[in-house]
This record gives sequence, structure tokens and C-alpha cells, in this order.
Amino acid sequence: MHEALRSLVVTLLTYEARLVLMRCQPRIVAITGSVGKTTTKDAIYAAISGSVSARKSVKSFNSEIGVPLTILGLPNAASNPLMWIINLLRGAYRVLMPGTYPEWLVLEIGADRPGDVRSIASWIRPDVAVITGVPSVPVHVENFKSPEELVREKSSLAEYLKPGGKLIVNGDDPLMRELAAEYRGVSVRYGFESGNEYFASHDLIIYEGQKPAGIQFRVNRVSREGEGSGCSLPVVVLGSLGYPRMYAATAAIATAAAIGIDEVAAVKNLASWEPPAGRVRILAGLKGAVIIDDTYNSSPAAVLSALDTLINVQAKRRLVVLGDMLELGRYSAEAHRMIGKRVAECATALVTIGFRARAIAEAAIDAGMKEKNIKQYEMHEAARAGKELESELQEGDLVLVKGSQALRMERTVLEIMAEPSRASELLVRMDPEWMDR
Repeated sequence: MHEALRSLVVTLLTYEARLVLMRCQPRIVAITGSVGKTTTKDAIYAAISGSVSARKSVKSFNSEIGVPLTILGLPNAASNPLMWIINLLRGAYRVLMPGTYPEWLVLEIGADRPGDVRSIASWIRPDVAVITGVPSVPVHVENFKSPEELVREKSSLAEYLKPGGKLIVNGDDPLMRELAAEYRGVSVRYGFESGNEYFASHDLIIYEGQKPAGIQFRVNRVSREGEGSGCSLPVVVLGSLGYPRMYAATAAIATAAAIGIDEVAAVKNLASWEPPAGRVRILAGLKGAVIIDDTYNSSPAAVLSALDTLINVQAKRRLVVLGDMLELGRYSAEAHRMIGKRVAECATALVTIGFRARAIAEAAIDAGMKEKNIKQYEMHEAARAGKELESELQEGDLVLVKGSQALRMERTVLEIMAEPSRASELLVRMDPEWMDR
């Protein structure tokens, strides 16, 4: 869409969305952070939607245009000007005739550049703000002067809480603990550390035969003065692995409790939570291999988390396919080398895709990985890498595939998955707009 037309559409859609909020008065949960936003958004929606009527952002509708579309209940018209005109007309109709509207909106908010979170938060005014954390080298940092500036941008969501609102933060993140201290009395912390009000523990991988099927763990609420006794609840998540899922489930239970839903009911509601495509999802691979499909996007913290998951799963061989991590600015070379060192500690073989990822291979060799166990491909060769990897797969292999979305790492997965006919159901970016790129 032409930039001038896009700007006009954003302005008009935002105006319509604000009118709908004024008329319908839904309550809002807003989620931001540099890792796990979409997974956390989906978990929160699952945890509350069984108890209250709710609508969530579709996919990753988290931008200045995605948030109004979610509020209006409209689809993304991509690059079709006619469809955008139709969307504007539908938006106007929904202002005039909103019909039955959800009690709660669960909105994801991203930040590609300074002001993104603040500009949206200033008019949605959330009842609950959830911040998933900002690692030391976060994604999108290249458009900010420093990681600290990005932290301030993400944290600005808390400034626009409605009176009586709640701030829910990842208490394992030191910067988020500082933010929670600023909002003492309205903040709730979640994570793995027992100092958080809600914390996950006793995690185990569930197996079906010799293959991983999901995870089980407990979410604990500590007892606080004036709030009764604590609790410890079992949670089972099938189809996916890793700490990000546990963080998201814990955040979801804390959020549900903050809006008045019993924790037991929230855990029961989470049974409907299906793993989103491309986010540490377990897929059957060819020749009896198992794929950990983490192809939605990539950042240093997310890759390290995926590698931690890899090493904890039983497997004969651990194969890692990693693409470039983008939008890291001056931190890029150092971050890729850090990943390479970690790969050498936990993987049998490495495949890299993209010129930035060559630093992963170089660091892996420096850390002791044999060069014969490493293959490297260009940025546009994700599918080729998958085709050539197929011939090397063996029964019992565990294959992690991850990279930034521009690398199209789902094309690698498509070549080695056991059910390619289900690609549109199981993989990310299988819609026509992406397939034509």
C-alpha cells in the first residue's frame, strides 16, 4: 500500500476504533515486550475466554494498523486498496451499529521504533498491562538509540493504565522488577523465581513412546497478607515445548486472577490453548525424526531458550538449523557469535542460513564443533537447506529450526516434515500473501 494511502487508512481506522471503544466500553488487556508477546496473548485469551466473552488480536496484529483492526473486528486487506475502502466502510458501520461486543479485548502491542507503544497505549487505556520482559539484546533494537530506550518504550504501557488497573510483569527480568517496584500496589510479578507472586515449577517433558509430546508443570501463587492462602496448580500443555510456553501460561493465570477469574478456572480454560504455528511447536519429521518448529521469528534470547529446550529433550542426535537474527543493529555480530558458542555445547550438527549466521558457524568451530558437521547456505536458500537435510535424517533425530521471519525458515520445515499436505494448518506464513513473496 502506498505510504500516503496507508497513513490515511491508519488515521481513519484509529478514529473508528476509538469511537467503538467509547461506545462499547470493553475492558482491555494489553501485552507488550520483546519476547513471547503473541504466545502470551494467546495464553491469556485461552485462560479468560472460557469465563468471559473476549476477542484477541489475530496472529500478530500488534501495530498502529493491527490494533484498530482487532478492535473493529476487521481483516488485514494487505495491499488491496479496494479492500481497505471496504474495511473503512465496515468500520463506520460498526461505529453506528456495534451489535454484541466482547466484554474484554486482548491486544498485543509491538514496538518497531520510538513512540509505537506510547501512541497506542494513550488511547486504548488498558485495564491490565502485561509486559513480558526485555532481554539485554532485544529484537528491534536497531531502531532505538539503546536497549534502555527500548525498555522505556515498552514500559510506557504502564503509564496509561486506567485507575484501578493492574500491571503484570515478568519478575525474572531485573528491569521489570524495577518497574514493578515503581507501581507497587498495582503490580504482579510472574516467572520461575519463587520471589514472584506467581511462579512455575516442577516442569517435565511429556513423552509418547520415545517422542516428546508436550510439557507439564505447576503454577504456584504465594500467600500474601490479606489475600488468603496460596495455591499450586498442575498445568499440561501439549504440542509444544520450552520455557516460553510456561512463562505464557503463568502470565495468563496471573492475568485471569487480576480480572477476577479463579485460578482453577483459568487452568481449566487453558486446556483449549493450542500451540501457535512456528513457536516451539512439535512436528513429526521424515524418517521418524522430530522437528521443533520455532520459525516465526528470532532473537538472541529466543534462540538461547530454544537451545535450552533442545538439550533437555531425549534424542539420538540434535540437529540445529539457524537463520540470521535481524534488527539487532550494532549488536548483531556479537549476538550471532554468542549463539554459535552455545550451539557447539548442545548440538550434533549445525546448518546456517544467511550471511549474518556465518558468525554462528565460525563461533561454533572456535568452540570445538567439527567443521564437517556444519553446512552453510545463503539467505534465500531455506528450501534448499531443507531438501539437502532430508537425506541425512535418521530415526530418533531432533531438529530445531529457527530464524528471523525474512529468512522464511518455514520453507526448511516444509521439506522435512512428515505431513507436508497439512502445511497450511501446521506452519507459519502459509497464507497467499506470504507465499507470493
